Amino acid sequence: MDDEMEGGNLGPYQDRPRTFPSMKSKAYAPWIFRVLMRINSRILLVLLLVCFGAIFYVGASTSPILVFVFSVCIISFFVSIYLTKWVLAKDEGPPEMSEISDAIRDGAEGFFRTQYGTISKMALLLGLVILGIYLFRNITPQQELSGLGRVTSAYITVAAFLFGALCSGVAGYVGMWVSVRANVRVSSAARRSAREALQIAVRAGGFSALVVVGMAVMGVAILYAILYVWFGVDSTGTMKATDLPLLLVGYGFGASFVALFAQLGGGIFTKAADVGADLVGKVEQGIPEDDPRNPAVIADLVGDNVGDCAARGADLFESIAAEIISAMILGGTMAQRCKIEDPSGFILFPLVVHSFDLVISSVGIFSIRNKRDSGVIGTIEDPMKTLEKGYSVTIFLAVLTFGLSTRWLLYTEQAPTAWLNFALCGLVGIVTAYVFVWISKYYTDYKYEPVRTLALASSTGHGTNIIAGVSLGLESTALPVLVISLAIVSAFWLGRTSGLTDEAGNPTGGLFGTAVATMGMLSTAAYVLTMDMFGPIADNAGGIVEMSQQPESVREITDVLDAVGNTTKATTKGFAIGSAALASFLLFSAYMDEVAAFAQEPFKQVDIAIPEVFVGGLLGSMLIFLFSAWACAAVGRTAQEVVNEVRRQFIERPGIMDYKEKPDYGRCVSIVASASLKEMIKPGALAIISPTVVGVLFRILGYYTGHPLLGAKVVASMLMFATVSGILMALFLNTAGGAWDNAKKYIETGALGGKGSDTHKAAVTGDTVGDPFKDTAGPSLHVLIKMLATITLVMAPIFL
Repeated sequence: MDDEMEGGNLGPYQDRPRTFPSMKSKAYAPWIFRVLMRINSRILLVLLLVCFGAIFYVGASTSPILVFVFSVCIISFFVSIYLTKWVLAKDEGPPEMSEISDAIRDGAEGFFRTQYGTISKMALLLGLVILGIYLFRNITPQQELSGLGRVTSAYITVAAFLFGALCSGVAGYVGMWVSVRANVRVSSAARRSAREALQIAVRAGGFSALVVVGMAVMGVAILYAILYVWFGVDSTGTMKATDLPLLLVGYGFGASFVALFAQLGGGIFTKAADVGADLVGKVEQGIPEDDPRNPAVIADLVGDNVGDCAARGADLFESIAAEIISAMILGGTMAQRCKIEDPSGFILFPLVVHSFDLVISSVGIFSIRNKRDSGVIGTIEDPMKTLEKGYSVTIFLAVLTFGLSTRWLLYTEQAPTAWLNFALCGLVGIVTAYVFVWISKYYTDYKYEPVRTLALASSTGHGTNIIAGVSLGLESTALPVLVISLAIVSAFWLGRTSGLTDEAGNPTGGLFGTAVATMGMLSTAAYVLTMDMFGPIADNAGGIVEMSQQPESVREITDVLDAVGNTTKATTKGFAIGSAALASFLLFSAYMDEVAAFAQEPFKQVDIAIPEVFVGGLLGSMLIFLFSAWACAAVGRTAQEVVNEVRRQFIERPGIMDYKEKPDYGRCVSIVASASLKEMIKPGALAIISPTVVGVLFRILGYYTGHPLLGAKVVASMLMFATVSGILMALFLNTAGGAWDNAKKYIETGALGGKGSDTHKAAVTGDTVGDPFKDTAGPSLHVLIKMLATITLVMAPIFL
């Protein structure tokens, strides 16, 4: 077959068998999975039972609440296994589909192995740095009284950091593993029914979502339980339960570290390949998207999995872990100030909320069922409406379970109605999440005016398309900021008026109220991640259908699913930014509490009228813009290499356009893989090093000028300004990029001249400009602002 292709002795494309190259010689699985697969099934079952028994024993020794959490998480894992078997039982379609899918899977798994190998080495190095810092840092008087010395604290923090990094990596692998196997099954199902294709994509995304959320909850719960038993918490003369959450910050930092580099590397990979494929394929050669003649098409499809699936799984894992830990810290601090006799309910409340998230999201996923339809686009239900129905079911159940959780865990005799106030805080968060999703949908779905206006601007040229897209992105920041502001103030006021007071009679529930609102916003996280994963799976399915030359009716179905997937990706990014804003506020509050504990003096406000503190704010804002610039530039440089390679192949192999020569897909995959690994280092290092360097330098300056807390104050200012700037920048980048993408999709439906028109070419230009915005810089930013907060928590002692 290869000799025939090189010799050009082939008939028309449709009349010949089609083969596609493998990116690797054999499939790859991480070593831990390979080891488990070699173990005898009975022995593996015994080991699992022993592990589950140990987990339940530690949980029962800690609190009955943790037994409930462990039970729900384990049941959700079995549900995810059922979803996996259900998806994998579907057929893969004709051989040409399987061959393309194999090439995508092998390329994605090969890049994942290399990328996460690099990340793991950096994590080990950073772990050693943290160990060195903690061995020479101060400890709080409370830790000293409980017998927690420097050495113990150092090893616990490093172990938590590495455990968080490991879990985040596994979450990323799970996200990618399912997507590279579900894509071909969605393609095959689209030949029969649009609703069946939708159901497969949703259930595949649901598997990943349940595993990611379950792992985040289990990881924090196991760490907490082990430390609780190890230190004999609440025994005479030992550590108190309210002090334990601060020992978990390393876990959140590890998750943030991996998520940032996964998002950067995956985002650079997918968007460099996408930009290169579109500019040469669509604009210069005039061939359709995902055409098999495009040498960059396999790299583009591989990128959907490593950028949109693996990275997003690690991203949401980090979001949940950071939110749980910050809420546990604030809950413990409030319980301590209010002298609540049993603080376990306030500390473990976030774990219970996310346990219920697994239950209600499972119901939402299973509510999307296959119904008979003709497979013709005009006669099927809008996929977006189907997904929204599932989301509505999840939201309704979230309200009920959240109210139940607050009554169960947050009821206290000191303030009998406090639980109701906190339930309302949760409702504020749930409503905020829903409104965020709606706003993102309004600005990125081509059914609404903003995207159609942007598409119309493409009819007058490339420049007007860019101007309209930038203005749309800038405008889209207004409503989300107003919603976030209202949510923070409302939740703070509800918490403050809950009736909980300290010994002096001062209200103390305000910050915990915002924490509860954040939990409410993330109480449907598993279903939101399901919708997010749906997008790249549908995108890949469309690529497989196009490359395997399926009938136009099949491509129409996958095009509709792909357009809906673009909208769900954009809406879930908006959801992620909103939750990042609230979580960063919590982490900032936790940082101020930690500084006060180490400094043994109040630290409740940051005065930006102090020149050094104001400079810290400027540096924080500058960090956001510099990070975004480096991330976008990395995509641009890598895309240039792809463009040059694709042009070279079209020139040197003119038979590609007539299907007489095959493109070298592997060359483009190799280019974007090596470049993305190299390019992710600089912006990632900037994010990690900056707050530490700034804090240490201003600590030294404060030492010589008689301001002992100057380093901590400057870092606090840096964190505040970076969070505000980062939220606005991420909203702009994500929304503008999503709108450009769907404006192009709208034109491809036949509007304003359709595919191949000058209007379409202008829209493709806008889409290529928006690609690094929405899939590299934008998603990386909301990971960055949370990672900055966790870094400051971990490094706080060296700023004093």
